[in-house]
Amino acid sequence: MKRLILEEKSLRHNLDIVKEKAGSCRIWADLSGDADGVGVVAMARFLRAQGIGRFAVSEVGEAQALRKAGFVDEDILMLRSIAQRETLDALLDLNVICTIGSLDAGLALNTAAEARSTVAEAQVQVDAGLGFGGFLAGEPEKLLSVYRNLPCVALSGLYTQVNGARPDGRDAAGQLEAFRQMVAAVGQAGFEPGEVYVGGSFALLHCPLDGMDAVRAGSVLLGRCRRVRGDGLIRVGYGEAPIQEIRWFPKGRTVGYETLVTLRRNTRVAVLPVGYQNGLGISRSRDPGLWAALRRWWRGRHITVRIGEQKARIIGRIGAAETLVDVTDLKCAPGDPVRFDIDPMFARDFSITFS
Repeated sequence: MKRLILEEKSLRHNLDIVKEKAGSCRIWADLSGDADGVGVVAMARFLRAQGIGRFAVSEVGEAQALRKAGFVDEDILMLRSIAQRETLDALLDLNVICTIGSLDAGLALNTAAEARSTVAEAQVQVDAGLGFGGFLAGEPEKLLSVYRNLPCVALSGLYTQVNGARPDGRDAAGQLEAFRQMVAAVGQAGFEPGEVYVGGSFALLHCPLDGMDAVRAGSVLLGRCRRVRGDGLIRVGYGEAPIQEIRWFPKGRTVGYETLVTLRRNTRVAVLPVGYQNGLGISRSRDPGLWAALRRWWRGRHITVRIGEQKARIIGRIGAAETLVDVTDLKCAPGDPVRFDIDPMFARDFSITFS
């Protein structure tokens, strides 16, 4: 059986770092992407036990799963700015806080709430440079139209998300400053912006949070985000699968997937029933540039697994559904468990276990 194992001790360690970085800011836990592959309900239960009760999702199904699992009173924010009536009705049924990233989305939400004779809660998204949605920083009049024209919507927050350095030279600090100017414009127009915050693990680790009421954190909880040297985070999540079979190959035999490897000695080879289709060897590309690409290439050629306390090297490239491991000098047998690093976001066909 293939298992994805999440260590609660490591999760608590990373959460402590998040809390320290957040300081006085409240924390929204970003559970989008099925909590980065961990499972939205399982992660929410862990976080609630640690005192975190505000969640952000990216799919209606994730909100439905949380409400069905008993997360009745917790705040749930939909990160997508949505204008489709059917989807908005589903979010209102679930008592989810909606995101408004355009006037069209705001008017659609206002119409849906008016039809129910109710007031919908929403937060306003500002695009400070990420490009995925929100009112463009530097266009405050468009943003203010939402505050002026939606009588059936209660606006409880204003947020943005930042990224790293951009070709136009606007780094994360510049993006945050552009966002603060939008917040100031709302106040100067006589409106209350509500909770002001920045989303994303990058901002949490890289940016000063002065003047922010909250911060949103997701992949940082797994230690699988754009890292800072000495940040203390632990990469959470590893895979486990049994050795499928063991074979001997003579010196000079070629083996492998796509790029063949010529064996330099008589080699004892263990076959693992996992490959890149299961997520083995797949990682999030975070850093641009030639040196970062070279580092990824080098790591890809030196991937190891663990059999008990023994380290074993993968032979050649990882296959689609199977992977070869050199166990010539190791004591092992078919059925022995093999552990390997795997990003939960890409793990497929694994049962999930919290340990």
